[in-house]
Amino acid sequence: MSDHTPTAAASRERILTGDRPTGPLHLGHYAGSLRNRVRLQSMHEQTILVADLQALTDNARRAAEVRGNVRELVLDYLAVGIDPTVTNIALQSAIPELAELTMLYLNLVTVARLERNPTVKAEIEQRGFARDLPAGFLAYPVSQAADITALRATLVPVGEDQLPMIEQTNEIVRRLAHLAGRPVLPECRVLLSETPRLPGIDGRKASKSLGNAIALSAAPDEISAAVRAMYTDPGHLRVDDPGRVAGNVVFAHLRAFDPDQDAVAELEAHYARGGLGDRVLKRRLEELLQSLLAPIRTRRAELADDPASVLAILERGSACARETAASVLADVRGVFHLAPAAP
Repeated sequence: MSDHTPTAAASRERILTGDRPTGPLHLGHYAGSLRNRVRLQSMHEQTILVADLQALTDNARRAAEVRGNVRELVLDYLAVGIDPTVTNIALQSAIPELAELTMLYLNLVTVARLERNPTVKAEIEQRGFARDLPAGFLAYPVSQAADITALRATLVPVGEDQLPMIEQTNEIVRRLAHLAGRPVLPECRVLLSETPRLPGIDGRKASKSLGNAIALSAAPDEISAAVRAMYTDPGHLRVDDPGRVAGNVVFAHLRAFDPDQDAVAELEAHYARGGLGDRVLKRRLEELLQSLLAPIRTRRAELADDPASVLAILERGSACARETAASVLADVRGVFHLAPAAP
């Protein structure tokens, strides 16, 4: 990182965050995490992990696609302002220590505990796995624990749906300490996003698989079409009719991206009492999104012309992450009375 003075080091926390490379990042990612990562990188020691191994837990048959998405994910990071000179961007599969840590941690977790994880239960149901559940998917909270502890992260930015994952990570840290008879690794704290989850254009959860989100790389005509299609209030048939603000996707996006929140509050009040049409709101939102995404799209296109630089960023970030992960693995192997790993 750029600042290694003792005073700065004492006040800086280690942050781990990341994404699975399963498709392009979208406005929901930007509102919920990406712009916060840009802010945090100047305050703390941040690593962003491209979680390609975890992506394979439910995409093994699309492995080539996952591999191709790695580069696209890094391009999105760089385009929104993640600076690889102050934030490490690392590739999960390039850090073999993570796999060994996962294997060791699996000995500290029961199948029953994994099945009780509410986030995993919800995702199993969403994907319709039933008894065809891949073992890797059931165990991916343990893989996440390996990621967090391998980087000695003390602060993990997540949404509320990921709280059970952090709880499970800290359980593993405590069980490891109990096994060793002393603290081995730090527990981590949660940094909850202050931005409510951004809905997709149809009002459902924004999702790459559902195709209801606006990608950060969206072209101008794609942005226009998406805003025109946004769910508002089906009962708002005439301009003079009172409209519902709750559940209105346009207002959700205005609250997330409009810098003039006082004006948004006035628009909400006007809409609720009647006399404000959907077209006016959508025009305002489209102008905002076109202005927001144009420089991101331009920067992304420039970066895409130099694929070797993207690969070099991943190699440097992964090598840096491996140094810490190797140290953590040595400590954990010692707890299990294993011989030191071969150099």
